[in-house]
Amino acid sequence: MQPAASIVIVTKNRKEELRRALGSAVAQSGQPEVLVMDDASTDGTEEMVRAEFPQVTLHRFEQSKGYIVRRNEAARLAQGNIIFSIDDDATFSTPQVVEQTSTEFEHPNIGAVAIPYIEPRKARRILQRAPNQEKIWIANAFVGTAHALRRDLFLRLGGYREQLIHQGEESDYCIRMYATGHVVRLGNAGLIYHHESPRRDFHRMDFYGCRNSILFAWQNVPMPYLPIHLVMTTLNCLRWSLNRQRLQGLTTGYLDFLRAKRVPVPIKVYCRWRRLRTAGAAPFDPT
Repeated sequence: MQPAASIVIVTKNRKEELRRALGSAVAQSGQPEVLVMDDASTDGTEEMVRAEFPQVTLHRFEQSKGYIVRRNEAARLAQGNIIFSIDDDATFSTPQVVEQTSTEFEHPNIGAVAIPYIEPRKARRILQRAPNQEKIWIANAFVGTAHALRRDLFLRLGGYREQLIHQGEESDYCIRMYATGHVVRLGNAGLIYHHESPRRDFHRMDFYGCRNSILFAWQNVPMPYLPIHLVMTTLNCLRWSLNRQRLQGLTTGYLDFLRAKRVPVPIKVYCRWRRLRTAGAAPFDPT
């Protein structure tokens, strides 16, 4: 029988974190499919998964291409109608998170659900939770470690832009999704815990964060808003910390958009997305 949902975890050289993530994934009720995309690990990840989690579908790759490419590949391989994606350093807090979240796609215009999560290493604040359960609340985007999306819509839109390589793919996908009339819903399910691996490469994050913010503007923002969006994005990248990675990211972003296809969203869509980003969650109005 085809599963209603698929859980996708992309991993590379985080065997111990992955073990914990998989323990919470295979414990989910409703028997979701669980896929691991091993992006050329060399730490025994493959052997651990095969020995300890035989019920998991493992795809092992010899060449590393990054989590954006692997998530796109996983979406094509998945059998479920709803794809859940968590990082390999995250866990589901209860066995009901997938089933609870799956019910939140009841309206056909809901293209993705941002699942509530916390980052214990930073604070105990719950992020991406709807203000209440009386209404459907929407947001401008979701975070990669805690979301679910409609597989058919994701594939129809071409998935994440693979030229982004690392970071920023969520906002880019969400604004393109909004252009089709679909929205991101804030969830009400149990939490996902994002434990943030100490192996994170913050220099790489600085570089691609700035580069991809420039590409986002060039590819998605309509005129006459593009120039001011680019200026504000550049200033914001420099404001937080002036380092070599951020400067290189900005420079590369401006060079790369000369080779990037520009398909801006309609002005109405951009303004709505921008309001959600700046003002926060809003009640869903399907009209």
